[in-house]
Amino acid sequence: MEKLKPQTSYSNKQTQVISLEKGKIPPQATDLEEVVLGAMMIDKRGVDEVIDILHPEVFYNSANQKIFEAIFTLFKEGLPIDLLTVSAKLKSLKSLDLIGGDFYLIQLTQKVSSSAHIEFHARIIIQKYIQRSLIKISNEIIEDSYNESTDVFDLLDTAESKLYEITQGNIKKSTISAQDLVIEAKKKIEEIANKEGLSGVPSGFTKLDNLTSGWQPSDLIIIAARPGMGKTAFSLSMARNISVLHNIPVAFFSLEMSSIQLITRLISSETGLSSEKLRTGNLEKHEWEQLNVKVKSLEKAPLFIDDTPSLSIFDLRAKARRLASQHKIKMIMVDYLQLMTAGGGQKGGNREQEISTISRNLKALAKELNIPVIALSQLSRAVETRGGTKRPLLSDLRESGAIEQDADIVSFIYRPEYYKIDEWDDDEHSPTEGQGEFIVAKHRNGGLDEIRLKFLGHLGKFEDLDDFNFSNEFHSRMNAAANDDTFKANPSASPDEAFGSSMNNDLPSGNDDDVPF
Repeated sequence: MEKLKPQTSYSNKQTQVISLEKGKIPPQATDLEEVVLGAMMIDKRGVDEVIDILHPEVFYNSANQKIFEAIFTLFKEGLPIDLLTVSAKLKSLKSLDLIGGDFYLIQLTQKVSSSAHIEFHARIIIQKYIQRSLIKISNEIIEDSYNESTDVFDLLDTAESKLYEITQGNIKKSTISAQDLVIEAKKKIEEIANKEGLSGVPSGFTKLDNLTSGWQPSDLIIIAARPGMGKTAFSLSMARNISVLHNIPVAFFSLEMSSIQLITRLISSETGLSSEKLRTGNLEKHEWEQLNVKVKSLEKAPLFIDDTPSLSIFDLRAKARRLASQHKIKMIMVDYLQLMTAGGGQKGGNREQEISTISRNLKALAKELNIPVIALSQLSRAVETRGGTKRPLLSDLRESGAIEQDADIVSFIYRPEYYKIDEWDDDEHSPTEGQGEFIVAKHRNGGLDEIRLKFLGHLGKFEDLDDFNFSNEFHSRMNAAANDDTFKANPSASPDEAFGSSMNNDLPSGNDDDVPF
């Protein structure tokens, strides 16, 4: 009777794939683990070199894990580390017998004579740990891939997230004790106290930086305004300040304008040449020289622009992880939130739910990468129908209250000049021409404020209002004019009439196309 051939079924294939690694010894370097631990017990310099790059999980041998935990505990407590103190600590932790007693510790110290090359050995141990982690994650991905109920986009996102964690060398922990958190928080406070300047990423606007102490890691910042207020101009001004002045890597995701349009605006801002001249290429000889010289600082800036249209939050997270890994970006800007899609295979639901998903994921991305994320947002038309000054309110955030809930900072850009309002609604009734206001309406970890800024429409940029001191320039002009022949001939003449005015150089050209969105 003919023997029946075993059937090849779907489940058989799955079992075969998942158990490919069985029968193989996981990557390990137990001999180097013993050398490193021995060196740490005989030489304090060895502890200082590797204590911050190793953690218990990287050791393959469970006994070596417990020994490192004892050494790390002694280090945190500021106690000496040697054969006797490690033995005493293991005894107090009731782990001495589990690791093989004092005999095993003595063996470790006898394997080495110094801590030479200890960091190199520690790096090999970490490499073996990463290999074991990749095997574990790969098996989990394979198993999830065979599950028909798993959404493929969620699977991709999860897989990439796990791989990114390994790349960063910080496999997620389930819980952290209060003691460890307090120590970490105190260390951070000490670093801030000893650090000159801001604790976060500077915006380049003095009063705003004083209020926020810079954009803080893991914060989601919403900058909202109606069209025409200058959202893109403000965000580009910040991107320029951060990347050019402070050499901090920034990623700018533009869903509305092309990368060439954005860089042209930045060139206009950097060189002082109007966007109209740059569009037409109608430049004088000295303006070409001005362009070639001043654009060099922008060329060297660590600014990365992505103009993918209809970008999904899934794609944004994938791109952001790669930029963080390859270019160490310290801030992400998105222009603007309502043009994004939820992606990830999400179907059904209304636009409000989709915006909620996007804002929630932006906050999660900020926490994952531990960098600030700035997202521009549109305001509803309720602002236009409101009487009076038409100042924006939190209730004007378009399409979703989740934006206000998820954000650490919610701010607005307001230019009364846009609504033909000539004076600010304050006690001084100062003119609004060429000015804007950055309104911090919600600040989870700080105060609120309304910060006046200078707005240069023809250059598409914002600056500190204090950068231009009319009073000082006026008096300096008067002093200079007092000695001018024209002024002597006509004492009633103004300084501008005496030798020409440069006061209007920063005023908008009047072309509507020059006004930023």
